[in-house]
Amino acid sequence: MTFTLTRTHWVAVTAVVLALLFAGAATVASAGDGGEARPPRTPAADSAEAGFARDMSVHHQQAVEMSFIVRDRTKDAEVRRLAYDIANTQANQRGMMQGWLDLWGLPKVAMDQEPMEWMGMASHHGGAGQGLMPGMATKAELDRLRAVSGRQAEILYLQLMTDHHKGGVHMAHGCVEKCEVPVERQLAQGMVDAQESEIRLMADMLAQRGAKPRG
Repeated sequence: MTFTLTRTHWVAVTAVVLALLFAGAATVASAGDGGEARPPRTPAADSAEAGFARDMSVHHQQAVEMSFIVRDRTKDAEVRRLAYDIANTQANQRGMMQGWLDLWGLPKVAMDQEPMEWMGMASHHGGAGQGLMPGMATKAELDRLRAVSGRQAEILYLQLMTDHHKGGVHMAHGCVEKCEVPVERQLAQGMVDAQESEIRLMADMLAQRGAKPRG
C-alpha cells in the first residue's frame, strides 16, 4: 500500500514539528545576565491565543464531523479523499490546540465568553458560549447532509465545507494578526494557506458536478 502526503498532511506535520521546536526553545531560552532558563509568557484566559485555540478547536470538530458524514454518503473517490484529508489534518490540529490549552493551564471551554470575542466580534446566534461561528453549518444543514447521498451529498458537502473554510480562514487571519505565540501564529498561517487552496479545489469540484459555491 502506497501512502502519499498531500498538502494538508504537510501542514499538519509542519505544525507538529513547530510545536516541538517551541517546546524545546522554552527549555534553552536564557536571561542575558545569568543564563537561567526563562519560560515563555503564558497566555491569559481571555487572550487571542486562548480564544483562537478554543474557537478553532470547535470549528475544526465540525469539519471532521461533516467529513465523516460524507464518506458514508458517497462512493466518489475524489470527494472521499478530500474528506479524509480534511478530517485527518483538522483532527491533528485540534489535538495540538487542545494540548496548548492544557500546557497553559487554561479551560477548553469559556462559558463567560462569546465565540470570536477575542477578535472583537460576536458570534451570529445564541447566548454566551453558544453562538455559531462564521462558516459553521446549522443542525438542519448537518441533518440534510446525513439524509442525502451520491451527487447530492457531494455537492452539499463541498458547499458547506467551502463556507466552513471561509469562516476558518477569517478566524485564522485574526490569530496571525493578534497571537503573540510564534508557533500558534505559524499554525494559523498554515491554516490560511491550506484552506484557501482547498477552497479553490472545491470550486473546481463543484463545477465538475454542475454546481457552484453558495456565496
